[in-house]
Amino acid sequence: MARAYGANAHLLGDFETVYGTPPAGNFIKFPFVSSNLGSEQGLLASDLLGTGRDPAQPIRDVIKVEGDVVVPVDLRNFGHWLKALLGTPDTTGVGPYVHAFVSGATSLPSLALEVGMPEALAFFMNMGVRVNSMQLTFARSGGASATLNCIAQGESRAAVSAGGTPTETSSTRFNQFQGAVKKDGVQLGNVTGAQLTYSNNLERIETIRPDGKIDGADPTIAALTGSIDVRFADTTLIDAATNNTPVELSFGYTIDANRSILFTAHQVYLPKPKLAISGPAGVQANFNWQAAKPDAGQMLTVTLTNDVEDYV
Repeated sequence: MARAYGANAHLLGDFETVYGTPPAGNFIKFPFVSSNLGSEQGLLASDLLGTGRDPAQPIRDVIKVEGDVVVPVDLRNFGHWLKALLGTPDTTGVGPYVHAFVSGATSLPSLALEVGMPEALAFFMNMGVRVNSMQLTFARSGGASATLNCIAQGESRAAVSAGGTPTETSSTRFNQFQGAVKKDGVQLGNVTGAQLTYSNNLERIETIRPDGKIDGADPTIAALTGSIDVRFADTTLIDAATNNTPVELSFGYTIDANRSILFTAHQVYLPKPKLAISGPAGVQANFNWQAAKPDAGQMLTVTLTNDVEDYV
């Protein structure tokens, strides 16, 4: 009997027209780093008495379909994940194309995602998938990745793939050395690390139904948070934190003028951190920031510049 290996696994997906109903046709083949998206159904211990000390059989609990998918932040495929997280972008240009994804959409699209393990003839279709949150980490080296937390309505298993003949787009991955962190459009110096998390704070609609599934996952108040680690060399950020002055922070990767991605938090508030001296080495400062909606515009804009015509 063949054994399943991650090296041969695939992740196929497409956007649904009807929530919870996988579309027909050819899916998109997504590159990914890891996935634990899938269904689980726990057991509840029996509370019956009167049958002796040995317990009666347990009962099955509700079905939960959720998990994290780690994907590369790349030039083309990542736009589909941004669409799932934020909604359809506003696209301009004639090549390169500039796709602007913004926060605040009242409704979000859903995906059907198939996790396939061909050696075991097991293909798990997750339907009604919505992206709950995205987490990015910026460092000096390595490949850029994003952790996507997903909530789905259900999962089914088949012996053959339902993704048809998948379409595959070449993956040009952004690298960490191409990254930059800016404050009000000016690159920040002495940054040793940064992290950004956007969450839709999806609310599971947990109704009573015979199949144990949820009715949906609806977006509530969004959150945009993160952190910046810096070697303490000036008071630029300390002053903004002390005065409670909002700043604009942007985090991006640039290959060249026609290939880039930029995450812009338009109104960010910084806490005032302690400056601990723990020895003769350099002094570090950590700012755990929070973003808010400005008077005009959106809290977050993600601008992806590439050669893809649209993400409709």
